[in-house]
Amino acid sequence: MSLFSPLALPSGAVIPNRVAKAAMEENMADADHAPSAELIRLYQAWAAGGSGLIITGNVMVDARAMTGPAGVVLEDDRFLDRFKTWANTARSGGGQVWMQINHPGRQMPAGLGQETLAPSAIPLDLGAQSKVFPMPRAMTATDIAEVERRFVATAALAERAGFTGVEIHAAHGYLLSQFLSPLANHRTDQWGGNLENRARLLLDIVRGVRATVSSGFAVSVKLNSADFQRGGFSPEDAQAVVAMLAPLGVDLVELSGGSYEAPAMIGSARDERTLAREAYFLEFAREIAAVATMPLMVTGGIRRREVAENVIKSGVAMAGIATALAIEPNLPHNWRLGKSDAPKLKPITWKNKPVASSAYMAAVRYQLVRLSRNRRSAPNVSPVWALLTSQMQAKRSARQYRRWVTERKAAA
Repeated sequence: MSLFSPLALPSGAVIPNRVAKAAMEENMADADHAPSAELIRLYQAWAAGGSGLIITGNVMVDARAMTGPAGVVLEDDRFLDRFKTWANTARSGGGQVWMQINHPGRQMPAGLGQETLAPSAIPLDLGAQSKVFPMPRAMTATDIAEVERRFVATAALAERAGFTGVEIHAAHGYLLSQFLSPLANHRTDQWGGNLENRARLLLDIVRGVRATVSSGFAVSVKLNSADFQRGGFSPEDAQAVVAMLAPLGVDLVELSGGSYEAPAMIGSARDERTLAREAYFLEFAREIAAVATMPLMVTGGIRRREVAENVIKSGVAMAGIATALAIEPNLPHNWRLGKSDAPKLKPITWKNKPVASSAYMAAVRYQLVRLSRNRRSAPNVSPVWALLTSQMQAKRSARQYRRWVTERKAAA
């Protein structure tokens, strides 16, 4: 099997090659929190670049629960025409395009001024940066039912808009990942305690989505291979959840890892395990592949063709690439032509891991903004500069978001 072989999914859909543009946090919504012209231009660049699969950045299932102040929201069909334009543009290169759908849970910035929900009333532990995120309220059964309904509704809207699939985000410490984690979930009811209970919400959402969308529409899940925190969601837990997902019609499971507290997705862990420089989670994927009946995808640090090829040769179906495609959107085409491009950002070696993680994500977003303006990327951007400009933009966007929420409430 080669990097440019097609992949047939259980649903019958076919991904034309094994390179996936993994999700990144764009924060490029327009004034209605729908896809902006800048966001659509960004996806035009990726569509032309040759990725077999393009997975969007977070699309929020609830306008009151955002990972960032300028995020895209899809909870009804008022602006579906803009989502159709986004889908058509992203599909113009012939690849599959899946919408990543998400709820942040307790990982919602306090500056957005909204009530924060989580499985349990346990705040994020980020040391001096903990105050950036508020104390969450433990969700009621009614809250949980509404979240499930919203995920299913957003998936149905994504299909109407022309996307070819959805990815349900249950990784990186967001809400569904919080339910899975024994560190974040201290519930004693049917959603807490043993792993089967902690996985209940994710499994019910998958069942609901699969029952609602058409048979040829792809349904995938993004799952942590581990939380990289002592006592957290473990590789053994990930294996068990993949086995639970197997009979539910899941087309692909993307394996990543970490959270805001332990940002393993950029190569940092809290439990002192060493992560490889590239393909961080491949070792875990090999173990999980023993129980997986659906294709697996590994994302995390891949930037060289030989590493991506090794991922495929190891038996993992897809190589997910994020940062390298933010720097060079034509990377798949270049690799197909035999070029040895290996894009990377300026290294960040700061001791404060949460701040370093924020700076890394800011540097990635800096590239996305440049691409959205039809400019070349700037991988040597100063992490300090990227972080400062990102923080200033976030403050402006947070003010705009709070005004938008107020206007929505007044119009309701």
